Amino acid sequence: MRRYGKHTDEDDIRSRPNRKGNRPRTNIRPKHEDAAEGMVLTVDRGRLTCLVDGRTVLAMKARELGRKAAVVGDRVAIVGDLSGQKDTLARIVRIEGRTSLLRRTADDDDPYERVVVANADQLAIVTALADPEPRPRLVDRCLVAAYDGGLDPLLVLTKSDLAPPDKLLELYGDLDIPYVVTSREELESGTAADRVREHLAGKITAFVGHSGVGKTTLVNALVPEDRRRLTGHVNAVTGRGRHTTTSALALPLAGADGWVVDTPGVRSFGLAHIDPSRVIHAFPDLESGTENCPRACSHDEPDCALDQWVAEGHADPARLYSLRRLLATRERTEGD
Repeated sequence: MRRYGKHTDEDDIRSRPNRKGNRPRTNIRPKHEDAAEGMVLTVDRGRLTCLVDGRTVLAMKARELGRKAAVVGDRVAIVGDLSGQKDTLARIVRIEGRTSLLRRTADDDDPYERVVVANADQLAIVTALADPEPRPRLVDRCLVAAYDGGLDPLLVLTKSDLAPPDKLLELYGDLDIPYVVTSREELESGTAADRVREHLAGKITAFVGHSGVGKTTLVNALVPEDRRRLTGHVNAVTGRGRHTTTSALALPLAGADGWVVDTPGVRSFGLAHIDPSRVIHAFPDLESGTENCPRACSHDEPDCALDQWVAEGHADPARLYSLRRLLATRERTEGD
């Protein structure tokens, strides 16, 4: 057998040909420093509609991103055909850092979390006062997800002509959450949208709510030029609404600088991904009192230092009750 040294110059050494005729693969990926900046508006079966320099561009995720997925609201770097013309496809090569992240799971036993929207400033929780009946536990769960994800909550109560809002507002009065109360007449005439718009200017707001509460009707009033969705109706037998939005969609707010993110109607809002220890950050008046809590304190146990903190007059007892009600919401079903 012929042996060759390290530096042989024999001309009869055979090398394996590159059958595809292309360059060999490399682990060094391009930096795409000249990529354009864009915002993801919606995601549909692996195709992402993005806003780039005022144009809507259809894009796909680059292979180098691996399993990392872009979601509505993400700021992304895009290369390729950015003309936005029909049958063109760009490529998302980088997902920029996120300032907030709204997540949920199907239920409290589901280990797979679903990202609803990224980089939103606030979460508008839309609930009807009747038809369908309000679900405070669902509202509680949305509040916990908002606090955990870094979003400011906003309560939007609809159908006040069917039931008064006082009882529901009393539950959340100590949380200092801004709210808007509307009637069906105001919702249909558009005056409700005008009052809600005051809370949305200059912000990215995600709308979430149970089906049939009027969320999509309100969004359509806030973004009148978008007519692609039809308003659903409440089922007279089950009391549940029919889904009218099948995927999250970011839309520019009409008449003001801001964005509205319409999300599919939810029947449940699982919190399996939530670390209860992070919820306390939404209660700055109570957070200082946790310094003497035992390790891994749930803030709802006999040795919790918050009881003494409140007893000494550092915070309102109603605020501690609200915190513990939210922390306990994972232990109860949403219909309780």
